[in-house]
Amino acid sequence: MKFCTSRIMQWWERIFMGNTLLNWLIAIGIIVITWTVIRIARVVLLKRFKKFSTSTRTTLDDFIVQLAEGALVPALYLGGLYAGVSYLTLSARVERLLQIAVMVVVTFIIIKTITSALNYLISNALGHNAEDIEKKKQARGIIIIVNIVLWVLALVFLVNNLGYNITSVITGLGIGGVAIALASQNILGDLFNYFVIFFDKPFEVGDFIIVDDKMGAIEYIGVKSTRIRTLSGEQLICSNTNLVNARIHNYKRMEKRRVQFNFGLVYNTPPDKVQKVPVLVKEIIEAQESTVFDRAHFSAFGQFSLTFEIVYFILSPDYNLYMDRQQAIYLAILNAFKKEGLQFALPTQTLLFNEVPFARPELKS
Repeated sequence: MKFCTSRIMQWWERIFMGNTLLNWLIAIGIIVITWTVIRIARVVLLKRFKKFSTSTRTTLDDFIVQLAEGALVPALYLGGLYAGVSYLTLSARVERLLQIAVMVVVTFIIIKTITSALNYLISNALGHNAEDIEKKKQARGIIIIVNIVLWVLALVFLVNNLGYNITSVITGLGIGGVAIALASQNILGDLFNYFVIFFDKPFEVGDFIIVDDKMGAIEYIGVKSTRIRTLSGEQLICSNTNLVNARIHNYKRMEKRRVQFNFGLVYNTPPDKVQKVPVLVKEIIEAQESTVFDRAHFSAFGQFSLTFEIVYFILSPDYNLYMDRQQAIYLAILNAFKKEGLQFALPTQTLLFNEVPFARPELKS
């Protein structure tokens, strides 16, 4: 019996790749047990939570499930593997390779988690409407730039932790970055102004704007330029810097439209009829839908006419509705003035002819 026990102990104590068989079995047992527990927890807990998340309205639990499957579970598997391998006595080279592998995987998981959280926050903040879908398309450029910056920082972190001196490399990149920035300052200016447009939102896709002497609807907002579909049909491409620095009239943000127009009556109009004109125009405007009357006044003695000034509001930013109401008001004024015998003034000039000295001059128009 003692002989068998001694033979078994000798067998367990055999050295294989720098470790006894007993140590290898313990390390493998740690890995197997850890992975089995993770597997059971994934099937039982994560599956139930995933089923629960499908029955809720919020998207936060769906994001947690996605994050757990994409980052947490692989990190736990890696932790179990590292715990088992760490039990063994390894050579300095193997330990170094193991540390590098773990560092690379952990860095990848961390950056993947940050980028996933960033995508979720932006998508959740923008919503799911038709306009929000357009905003998400615009946000893709920002997400790509942020991802590139994060991965570059992660690469620098890895290289630095691997023992390499990257100070000279960073200094060279800094000098090269300054040179590139000076050479491409217009492009970088458009890029930063894209961020201004995205976060400040002076206009969005679909807005009707006027910039300088150009007008049209925003069709696309890019990283460098914005495309506008003008009223005449062609596409106008403007750099983001020019748009941010320009004075923009955004008609989509207009809640109501103020309308002012003038007209003149002939000078021989009787005073009692002149007094009726503001009341008559007020009744015509108030009879229209989506309009609010503001004022109507006999405002001035013009050079050729008695001038009236009319102001009212259209309760909509729609340009077609504005034109429809304006046309209806003008036609109603024409019909009402025709019934009242009121005449619009035309540019006329009165000349006095005095053919005989000291005689009364003849009046001709």
